[in-house]
Amino acid sequence: MSKITTEIEQIAKPIVEELKLELVDVEFVKEGRDWFLRVYVDTPEGNIDIDQCAQVSERLSEYLDEKDPISQNYYLEVSSPGAERPLKKDTDFEKAINQFVHMKTYEAIDGKKVFEGYLTSYTDEGATLDMKIKTRKVKISIPKDKIAMARLAIDFSKEQ
Repeated sequence: MSKITTEIEQIAKPIVEELKLELVDVEFVKEGRDWFLRVYVDTPEGNIDIDQCAQVSERLSEYLDEKDPISQNYYLEVSSPGAERPLKKDTDFEKAINQFVHMKTYEAIDGKKVFEGYLTSYTDEGATLDMKIKTRKVKISIPKDKIAMARLAIDFSKEQ
């Protein structure tokens, strides 16, 4: 996490919590010539609406207009994390148990660095996924310190 995203997270967290919402993630990214500060928020139940995002945006914008730690110009975006919500904190992983997830690792495990499957457990040691490889079902354990990125995913192979 960069210095800017850490600072913005510290600024946004009390604003978000005052509105009884959850701060999911903060990104500060350059796309083309423009910089974007993206703040992802949600309700504990996962059903945030546009009015709640607007409230966070207004309050955060007011604060940043006064004491902005970012020197360059940027666009502020406040939104829902969407269906493919990132999993960052232990509580995110715990809530995602029995859900379909996408994970990338820092180094290969059994020759792979990208995994998709159902998260069956999450402990201090790491995550366990039930995956389908062709017609076989396999269980894979991914050590916590090897997880580079994780998010919820949509299982398109699931039979309706």
